[in-house]
Amino acid sequence: MKIFKYFALLAIVTSCNTPKAVFDYDEKVDFSELKTYGIYPDLVSNLNQLDEQRLLGILSEEMAQEGFTSAESPQIYVNFYTNQYETASRNSLGVGVGGGGGNMGVGISGGIPIGGPETYLRITFDFIDANSDSLIWQAIVDSKFNLNASPQKREEQLRAMVEEALEGYPPKK
Repeated sequence: MKIFKYFALLAIVTSCNTPKAVFDYDEKVDFSELKTYGIYPDLVSNLNQLDEQRLLGILSEEMAQEGFTSAESPQIYVNFYTNQYETASRNSLGVGVGGGGGNMGVGISGGIPIGGPETYLRITFDFIDANSDSLIWQAIVDSKFNLNASPQKREEQLRAMVEEALEGYPPKK
């Protein structure tokens, strides 16, 4: 019975929605030399203006924690862009009907979806070398995103995504 309790607790903890990130980077770049940043001049985030301002504020705080300072002539530009997508609900109710007799059987079953589609937000963060205009580091973060959430909840969701993205910076070679 104890094992069941631990298994149930593990299932609850692992089912919580946490952002998931993937990273890529240019192996030739010495990331320890990079100390200044600026927002990419041609930023097109695909977010509404309020969420874009939230994300810019969070990014500014998190970049400062990473040791970066904002500059007029930065070493790197930070660009980000988003897209939203929906997935079908993973919850369904299985229904089956079957019958048989005389060494023969027939069955049919199907799943009825419960709940609506789930909305996800994908944010791609690009660090671009300001001198060569080339991509040197990238993080792509996916997370469930509640479009009807309060401004505070939306900010919490965006903060979790930025923190997850910057977990991979500087890259571990």
